[in-house]
Amino acid sequence: MDVLHIRGGRRLTGEWTVHTAKNAALPIMAAAVLTSDRTVLEDCPLLSDVSHMGEILTHLGCRVTRNGRSLEIDPQGMNNHEMPDALAKKIRSSIFLLGPILTRFHKATVTFPGGCEIGLRPIDLHLSGLRQLGVEIHEEGGVIHCDGRHMQAGCVHFDYPSVGATENVMMAAVLLRGKTVISNVAREPEIVDLQHFLNRMGARVSGAGSHTIVVEGVRRLHGISYTPMPDRIVAGTLLAAAAITGGKIHLKNVPANDMYAVFSKLREMDCVLTQHEDGVTLHAPERLRPFERLQTQPHPGFPTDMQAQLLALATVASGTSILVENVFENRYGHVGDLNRMGADVLINDRTAVVKGVGELYGARVTARDLRGGAALALAGLRAVGETIVEQAHLIDRGYEHLEEALASLGAEIQRKQSE
Repeated sequence: MDVLHIRGGRRLTGEWTVHTAKNAALPIMAAAVLTSDRTVLEDCPLLSDVSHMGEILTHLGCRVTRNGRSLEIDPQGMNNHEMPDALAKKIRSSIFLLGPILTRFHKATVTFPGGCEIGLRPIDLHLSGLRQLGVEIHEEGGVIHCDGRHMQAGCVHFDYPSVGATENVMMAAVLLRGKTVISNVAREPEIVDLQHFLNRMGARVSGAGSHTIVVEGVRRLHGISYTPMPDRIVAGTLLAAAAITGGKIHLKNVPANDMYAVFSKLREMDCVLTQHEDGVTLHAPERLRPFERLQTQPHPGFPTDMQAQLLALATVASGTSILVENVFENRYGHVGDLNRMGADVLINDRTAVVKGVGELYGARVTARDLRGGAALALAGLRAVGETIVEQAHLIDRGYEHLEEALASLGAEIQRKQSE
């Protein structure tokens, strides 16, 4: 296993270009099988989750070819409707393929997906949405069997605005005859990006970014070349890295209009953020101010994927900050290691009370999930001495060589093989 060695105390400065978003690329990869034509994703991020999705597509009979930063998906030979159990357990986003497989074969067999252990994350909303389109579903021995022979357009309502379920039903409906109206949907910008991709393929989808999406079924889709949106969580993480070190950085290729909730909290901590035509500049104060209260919410609220990074910032702020995690029930796994580094964080159910301390101190810590691992790396950038972050492969699920980005901005950080 790889580990990150970080020697803290270096102020981050410089410029970096943000790569495309994992959470946009993965559903788009799934949507590529809605046609038999080739699809090319430009500037597709080099992430382990993307590699795992490519392996699943290959197992299903697609031809997946990586050429530098371009990823080509040729689904013409797709001949399998059964999701591979071992691969599906590696990646939560394998569930995105359920709708497209049903559309292609009118049947699908899947297992419960894997991913980071940050909560229960049940797929009942995915299944409920598909049932409302006429899919018959039954579970046997942990395997989900779906019969889509009687799928038809109609009305779908979600009890909770789930991002993945919204995307799954969108993809399942694009080739159904008639109009499908999906209400109480998630509003995340990656859903808007999926709508753009589908419409470029010839679909007729509208309303993404609002509470209701309308899908007018079409007869067929065609392959295209497409560049997914920039990664707002990577951008937010790098801004947080500059903030925790008292630095000043300029990020290019930033989806600033989708990041106001993050910008607001960074400004509350006395960071100066300036938007430019080509990106965003952050100038951090010598000592961060605490934020009064941070609550994670579905978009456009504060994103749960940035909660761990802001908690790390709060550990060195000049006062007490309160965080409430409303999306996932087990997203404080990194707090024990932060406290080992000298932080003062108290967890009570879904609430974290963070009393800012003067300094953090280097320690050997372990990434337990993607964003928590990134937060530990940020803490290491500020800590006195050396911090070693184990299980760095979990960070690789969503950050393309995070150590290279941080080193380019002035951090003293190296990736090494575990001893």
